[in-house]
Order: sequence, then C-alpha cells, then structure tokens
Amino acid sequence: MASSTATKRKLVLKMSVSLDGFVAGPNGEVDWIFRTSGGDDSTAWVLDTLRGAGVHIMGSRSYHDMAAFWPYSDMPIAVPMNDIPKVIFSRTGLKNTQVDPSPALAEAKARNAQRHGITPTAAVLQSWAEPTVAGGDLAEEILRLKAQPGDYILAHGGARFARSLAASGLIDEYRLGIHPVVLGRGQPLFSALRSPVDLRLVSMTPFASGAVAAVYQPA
Repeated sequence: MASSTATKRKLVLKMSVSLDGFVAGPNGEVDWIFRTSGGDDSTAWVLDTLRGAGVHIMGSRSYHDMAAFWPYSDMPIAVPMNDIPKVIFSRTGLKNTQVDPSPALAEAKARNAQRHGITPTAAVLQSWAEPTVAGGDLAEEILRLKAQPGDYILAHGGARFARSLAASGLIDEYRLGIHPVVLGRGQPLFSALRSPVDLRLVSMTPFASGAVAAVYQPA
C-alpha cells in the first residue's frame, strides 16, 4: 500500500536573496532586487516556476504590494500571477491590515506601472480582491493545502512569512534567486531555524544580470 504522503503536493518557496543571505534590508528594503535582476533568461526561469504552481501563498504585506501592482502590469509574469488562485496568511484578516510599502518599493512599482500599465479585467481584479485567507496555525494550514489535489504550492514571502515557513520544516523545495549584492545587514531567511538543515542542490542557473537561480531540496 502506497504511503499517503506520496499524494501530497509539495511546498515551494521562491525568494530573492542577497549574496550574504538577506531577503530584505533592515527596514524591509527590496530595491536591490530591481537593480540586480531582469533579462529574458531570468524572466523565462521565473515564468517556468510560476506556471507550474497550483496556488500562490504569501503574507499580508506581500499580498498588498502585489495586489496593487500585478493587475496593472502587462509583463509576461503578470499572467500567472493574476490567474493562479491566492491564499493569504493573516491571523487578523485582510480588511484590518494596513500596510505602507517602503518608499523604494513604491517608487519601483510606480515606474513599472507607468511603463507597463494596462486596464485590468474584472476577473483579474476579483482574483486579487477575493483571495482565500488562512488565519489558523501556520503548520496546520500548510498541511491542509498539501492534502488538497493540484500542482505545487508556491510561497512568495515576505520576509517574516518566509522565515516562519523555513522554521516549520514543511518546505519541500527552495527556489532562490541569489543576487550579486551584499547588504551587510537586513532580514535573514533562516534565522528562526531550531537546528541546522542539510540541503541538496538540484540545479544552478546563471543569468546575464549576474544573478543565479539555485534550487535546493532537503537532503
């Protein structure tokens, strides 16, 4: 008899990481991601990751940032970001969450929106306006999603949410975009781990921008 875990879909975390292991600056700054990314090769890699997902999951801050940007973008990445269902992790619900994006992030998004701005369809707006909200225990909510049928669960962050996922031990695959920048200080991805975790390298893909996509799975 096959194990019941064989039917469970995997949890994949996709994050941008600095060369010294930070996913954001001390105050949540992510402008370095925009400075050190881009190009057809990296876009194709991201698209491949997005198209394989059955659901997007993220924290409330990432949700607010993305909901204000992706519906108005005609970048290739916007299609799977808008079309694939979303689950937002927030214990207080979304209506009670007030989020002010960092000035650098707001400026970067404004530039992109001006360059790529379009009028979103009602379906696209609804996909962001009515996400599923997961307000229970993180591990229990993830295990519930894993037990559902469909393609893999793709987690986007932000920093605190990703750190909690890493500490839970439930991530089946890390897809990290390692950027050619050293921040010196900031918000690390793995600081909440209770013990070391051994990983095995699945693939390494260099990009013309100098960034590298590294895929790891638990050893």
